Amino acid sequence: MGDAITQTAPAKINLALHVTHRREDGYHDLESLIVFADIFDDLEAEPAQEDSLTISGPFSFGLGAGPTNLVLRAVAAFRARWPDWAPPGLKLHLVKNLPVAAGIGGGSADAAAALRIMAALAPEPVPVPELADLAAALGADVPACLLSRPLVARGVGEILSPLREFPPLYVTLVNPGVAVATADVFRRLRAHDNYPLPALPEPLTRPAQLGLWLGETRNDLQPPAVKLVPEIGVLIDELAEIPGCMLSRMSGSGATTFGLFGSEGQAHDAASQMRRLHPDYWVGAAPLLGVG
Repeated sequence: MGDAITQTAPAKINLALHVTHRREDGYHDLESLIVFADIFDDLEAEPAQEDSLTISGPFSFGLGAGPTNLVLRAVAAFRARWPDWAPPGLKLHLVKNLPVAAGIGGGSADAAAALRIMAALAPEPVPVPELADLAAALGADVPACLLSRPLVARGVGEILSPLREFPPLYVTLVNPGVAVATADVFRRLRAHDNYPLPALPEPLTRPAQLGLWLGETRNDLQPPAVKLVPEIGVLIDELAEIPGCMLSRMSGSGATTFGLFGSEGQAHDAASQMRRLHPDYWVGAAPLLGVG
């Protein structure tokens, strides 16, 4: 398709996630160090008379392609905000390579990819702050996914501090195939007012620096998620025992776990080992995306 435009929707990984405050509206303020892996969904679009969405890929089953899908919601929101800058319709196709309800961005990353496509098609530069506000209205993770680079997120996810430096690292991701509802995890959260993230070292250029810093952090959603899905705890322990693993932890509200490694070979060896242990689980290995 000559007129087609494609955007990737990389997996989001919360290396650390502290729940710092329960707000009066029922939402929670968070502080999270977020990175993105070079493993992703693909979203392709070409001009059409009206909007439509088709979905394929290993995790397409059960996903609705109607107007409630976050991709179409993102397109509709952009069109409502900038009607003169949007084509009359888009024929969209999503290749769903990442597991759903897995704590790695999923639909939020897909929505962000749709917003980037709409911005690329606009005849004028889209104001970045307004696009970020639009992203935040679609979901807490969408603003971070819009950037898809190492950053610290605060508030409910809308206050972003992109990092100037980040060491080159690799990640192994493992998902046991159990969907975890974020609301269920938060309902089981015992402490809602935890201390914030420690200050990041500057410049943050060496893996050892990051490893020491991560040792002082946690994912506050991990304990309640492990109670809901004990397999998460098993995977974290198994990843921790693999040579070279700097950190094993759960991402977001789960159920995806990750192991952080300093070399590509270590990450792929870890993926091979996890596939042998769990042939029915989803396993991926990739470099983390940098700050560029």
